[in-house]
Amino acid sequence: MILRRAVLRLTMMFTAVQLAAYAALSVGIYTFVTGTFDYDAARTDGEAAVNGAEAGFAHLRGGLVLFFLVQTALAPALSYLMARRALRPVRANLDAHQRFVDSASHEFRTPLSILQADMELTLSRPRSRHEYERTLHDALAEVTSLTRLTADLLVLARNRPDELAELMEPVDLAAVAQDASSPARHAGPHADVRIEATHDVQVPGSRELLTRAVANLIDNALRHTPATGAVRISVDGHAAVATVTVADTGSGIPATARQQAFEPFWRGEDAASYPGHGLGLSIVAQIVAAHRGHVVITDTDGGGTTVVLTLPR
Repeated sequence: MILRRAVLRLTMMFTAVQLAAYAALSVGIYTFVTGTFDYDAARTDGEAAVNGAEAGFAHLRGGLVLFFLVQTALAPALSYLMARRALRPVRANLDAHQRFVDSASHEFRTPLSILQADMELTLSRPRSRHEYERTLHDALAEVTSLTRLTADLLVLARNRPDELAELMEPVDLAAVAQDASSPARHAGPHADVRIEATHDVQVPGSRELLTRAVANLIDNALRHTPATGAVRISVDGHAAVATVTVADTGSGIPATARQQAFEPFWRGEDAASYPGHGLGLSIVAQIVAAHRGHVVITDTDGGGTTVVLTLPR
């Protein structure tokens, strides 16, 4: 509805501007022709020359009026096409926003429903202390998940290049890799995590956001890699760019789904087997784009997934 009103208003405005321009052009042409015509010279040639000039002016007026009428008929259609084309990016953003809101609503609704059901069931009759504690632990887990989801949504909503420019400073990517992998290396049993990085590979950026991006990649790799597998993080520097590579020996991402993997809330066919909300890779892509870099997903030799972040130096 909002877009329809915007298209209508733009159509009316474009039509008015075009008709005003056509009218000004027609008046200008007629004024110029009649104003520069030499009546004195025409009178010396006789009355026939004057009458011929008047007839020519009449034909000019008729042609200009006809031209204006044709433009009056065509201008609304042309203005409508111009308005739709001008609002095409707005329509795309609104559609993406609507999909995002729908997906976010679904992601919030599920844990809230679980919380409500658990609490209602617990309060339906007196229970033991152990049962109450178990319900509280389950509720805490869901609240923690909601807190993480909220933080991720804020990153997606607020991480803009103009705001990021104020946070730019030299960042050591080796230190970023160490910080990002630290929680995983000190957590419970999981795939072997190793870092292959040399210091002095620096890029301009936000250390906090880059650490978050690499941590998301490591977390995603660990979720899809068995405890007997491995996750390798490597940092490499070149003359113009630096790369951070996270390679795992897990289940991998099909080639047909790699582009979708960066969309918010997208999850693979086996998503039910893993926790999360499908925001990790989309946040990675947005952070890297804000640093004017790009991210690519490829296969790991021998099976698994390799994600390469490329950042300008």
